[in-house]
Amino acid sequence: MEQARTRRESARRIGPYRLITRLDPPGSPAPCRRFVARGEDGRTVLLSTPLPGADPARFAAEAGAGRHLTGPWIAPVTEVTGPFPGAGVISEAGPAPALAWYATPYLPALPLPVALAVYGGPLPEGVVRGVGGALAETLAAVHAGGLAHAGVSPSAVLIAAGGPLLSCFGAVRAAGPDGEPRAGLPGIDPGALAPEQAAGGRPRPPGDVFALGAVLAYAATGHTVPERDELPPWLRPLVSACLARDPADRPTAAALAAALAPAPLAPGWLPGRVVAALARQSAELLAAELPPLPGQAATVPVHA
Repeated sequence: MEQARTRRESARRIGPYRLITRLDPPGSPAPCRRFVARGEDGRTVLLSTPLPGADPARFAAEAGAGRHLTGPWIAPVTEVTGPFPGAGVISEAGPAPALAWYATPYLPALPLPVALAVYGGPLPEGVVRGVGGALAETLAAVHAGGLAHAGVSPSAVLIAAGGPLLSCFGAVRAAGPDGEPRAGLPGIDPGALAPEQAAGGRPRPPGDVFALGAVLAYAATGHTVPERDELPPWLRPLVSACLARDPADRPTAAALAAALAPAPLAPGWLPGRVVAALARQSAELLAAELPPLPGQAATVPVHA
């Protein structure tokens, strides 16, 4: 079934890109739909599109704002298109409704939930510290610029060989208008949604810190809302502070980065099973052969 699904994806196109496969497993609570895709020039990218029920115009606006975010742990937004005719998915059935999407340069990467599944359980302390410290530094820079990420969740964190990458900027805002309860919104892990945002409040930096606490808890236990005893002793005070119900009681992202004080993410920071999964992903994509689109002549190789 997985091979058949991959073939169906590869027969479609979003904008100028041919879809190769989905990044997230079926049923994953990812805050947006993500595809690995390839352009006619041979470039491979990660394409993100809004979930059903999300506001495509807001999704495109948030992605556009995300182009201004920079840093070593940000998945950079390099192309954005809004929901206008010509932006839809094209398949054998013809054009689908117009679609918003944005592109990020592709690196072999696993969503954090997939990394835990590959590893076989919660990640080692050194990996959790590395992920948490890098993301806290990133959020501190975002907050210093007067912004809130509003999309931090386990699935928004991509694990790459060089370190974690934070994606899905503005996913909470794109999922629904301010003033509406958000706890049941598709794709948004309720355990990573601060109480004030679940009640419809405007996303602010303390909400990002709450979400980062949930991500740390998830990386260390496999749950965004674990029992206190499930958390390793070194992590309990940090997660408890991040998940405080009152935003004023939460630490800043800068203070959290200082508390984690991670070592530099040198080669070998990831477990071998995760590294092997990244290598397999890279090899499979390099070997991917995309069939021609309907009406497009197949290219026949010429041998000397």
